[in-house]
Amino acid sequence: MMPEQAQAPEAGAEASGGGGGAEAPPDPIVQYVLLRRDLWQEQGWPLGSVVAQACHASVAAIWMHSDDALTMSYCAPGNLDHMTKVVLEVKGEAQLRNLAAKLQEAGIAHKLWIEQPEDFPTCLATKPYPKSQVAAQFKKFNLCKAMFSK
Repeated sequence: MMPEQAQAPEAGAEASGGGGGAEAPPDPIVQYVLLRRDLWQEQGWPLGSVVAQACHASVAAIWMHSDDALTMSYCAPGNLDHMTKVVLEVKGEAQLRNLAAKLQEAGIAHKLWIEQPEDFPTCLATKPYPKSQVAAQFKKFNLCKAMFSK
């Protein structure tokens, strides 16, 4: 069975705080978060540690662009319960660094999270963007559907 691509998410694959039945805007503002699959598959990182990396990258990307109009809209009090994140996975460090370089070239603001003091890249998050402006950059990545077990 082939993993689904990011452009065809199944229900619940995008993490959204909403759920009140209101229709999504035609071009929602989203934040993309990309995690390294090798962290849990090959290196045995626990779920909490992986989630912490995503949180670090997400908060850093938003904070770095806190004066940006889209970021302010995404974080506005009336929108806090309707934030949308698309969480994808990359194979490992090389693919994460290559993506960061591609995003830099394309002018897409993001934060490559480098865990310190180890100097170890773990995650990448964009600032919030209208989905239509950035989705093409992420279409080759799979939704993160990691299964963690003991």
